[in-house]
Amino acid sequence: MFGSLDAGAGKIYGAFGMKYAVGGDGLDASGFRLSLVSGASTEPARRRPTQGSLYKSDVGALLGYEWRVHDSFVAVSVGPDLETSYLTWRDWRGIGQRIGPRIQLDIWAAPDKNSLIQVNAYAVAAGSGRSGARIAAGWTIVRQLYFGPEIELYRERDYFKVRLGMHLTGMEAFGITWRLSAGAQKSRDDKSEVYATLGFHWKR
Repeated sequence: MFGSLDAGAGKIYGAFGMKYAVGGDGLDASGFRLSLVSGASTEPARRRPTQGSLYKSDVGALLGYEWRVHDSFVAVSVGPDLETSYLTWRDWRGIGQRIGPRIQLDIWAAPDKNSLIQVNAYAVAAGSGRSGARIAAGWTIVRQLYFGPEIELYRERDYFKVRLGMHLTGMEAFGITWRLSAGAQKSRDDKSEVYATLGFHWKR
């Protein structure tokens, strides 16, 4: 189980998902994976000047394969993604739905006992044609707690966003592993703003 809550530049985004091992070897061994992913966001319908509201949600079911070596893994998955949007602007209301293929890449690598590399990237062909990626590196502060830089890229139609910040990954609380990120972001429509992300994953 995994998820995140993200805030920055007038937009709030939440994501939640679950990953299952297909077969009897479990998540600690290489094998096929079934992932269910979902997300929802709210932001202004128009940014300059700020007007209206735009609500979006997406759900997807992905099937892929995960290669594991100890605690490191590389996973590639594909599947359908359904995007729903609801827009309110002045007296106008609109709703739209689009479905299309999604491809996703996830990497969690520990080159040695004191370092961590994370890569998450995805692309959706239908709807807004959105794509995004996050690349992060970390070094051990204390056991299993990593601190380091991250960069995020996001693109949707003619809109883009770039983030540069720092992350703290591996905090343990309530049996859940947490990640806290913060930094600065720049998009096509906004001046530089602060962003913050709280993420988690829980393994049964």
